[in-house]
Amino acid sequence: MAITETPAAAHVARAPRIRLGMVGGGRGAFIGAVHRIASRIDDQYDLVAGAFSADPDKAAASAADLGVGRSYGSFAEMAAREARRKDGIEAVSIVTPNHMHAPVALEFLKRGIHVICDKPLTATLPEARKLVKAAEASGVLFVLTHNYTGYPMVRHARAMVQAGDLGEIRLVQVEYAQDWLAEPVSNKQADWRTDPAQTGAGGATGDIGTHAYNLAGFVTGLTVTELSADLQSFVPGRRVDDNGHVLLRFEGGARGMLWCSQVASGNENALKIRVYGTKAGIEWEQEHPNHLWVTPFGAPRYLVTRGGAGAGAAAGRVTRVPPGHPEGYLEGFANIYAEAARAIIARRDGTPLDPDCTFPGLKEGLAGVAFVDACVRSSAKNAGWVKPAV
Repeated sequence: MAITETPAAAHVARAPRIRLGMVGGGRGAFIGAVHRIASRIDDQYDLVAGAFSADPDKAAASAADLGVGRSYGSFAEMAAREARRKDGIEAVSIVTPNHMHAPVALEFLKRGIHVICDKPLTATLPEARKLVKAAEASGVLFVLTHNYTGYPMVRHARAMVQAGDLGEIRLVQVEYAQDWLAEPVSNKQADWRTDPAQTGAGGATGDIGTHAYNLAGFVTGLTVTELSADLQSFVPGRRVDDNGHVLLRFEGGARGMLWCSQVASGNENALKIRVYGTKAGIEWEQEHPNHLWVTPFGAPRYLVTRGGAGAGAAAGRVTRVPPGHPEGYLEGFANIYAEAARAIIARRDGTPLDPDCTFPGLKEGLAGVAFVDACVRSSAKNAGWVKPAV
């Protein structure tokens, strides 16, 4: 079996690459490099401009490192000047700490530039609501990189639920466990993620809990109506939560539990989801992303593998390499970028968008921020039941 290009990559061969800018992601950053790699995998974007740091000198040095010709000292300058250029950027990637997502996005939205933003949508719920209104009024695309929705076997799991293979959904168990903040630590990544002024009121809930929450909604299609959260800050002096246990009540009567932790010793990126219905149950783990376990009620458990027998069209759409070869984190991000490219090119060409094109956006972003807000409110009420205020 040969390595194949995705349909998006084939489309791009017939269309000019999308001119991309980036805000954040300079020297010493983590997620900016991930976004840059993801944007290049299908050869659909050219990174032509950036405001890679709030420090103009560092921004210029980062641009030189990356071979990016147009470096700006601020995102506001970048948005204004790029919008005036005939060859200005068509889309911008926002890879800053959470508290900068809203102000950066607003500058580009009002100039008609598509936005691809790292999660969560914003640091606070009022900011999220304001950004959603601005984005909807702008008419441009807003893509949120909940990258786990791009994994092939996650797409297959979602397709199974939609097809009714699991029957009526009863139980949803999702967790995301890490241990990198199990002790006091100070570095660029830890400092802003544990600073409520930059990350928002939620620590682990905002950083990884939103991924788990998004995954549960993406796979099942269900909306949470109420939740009860018990949040902890186990590390002395930490100002945001580093562990959370959350009970979930879904529309239609399904029940669920979500656990997110950054102090669970021995865990690296242990994102897992289990969904149980009246006909069958499924289980997927991010650290073994090419495997989806399926257990029909009253029948033996069986394994569906990415690219293997039984994997359907939804998984095939975002599968690149032959079965048995690792495919996961970077490709998950790349699949979101590929779907975004489909949508941007359709807008550019005035052609209909492929109805199978799927990517997280404003709805998912607002839901994620409302989840964090509800968890904080619930925990303050001794795990009282609250409704996410979307």
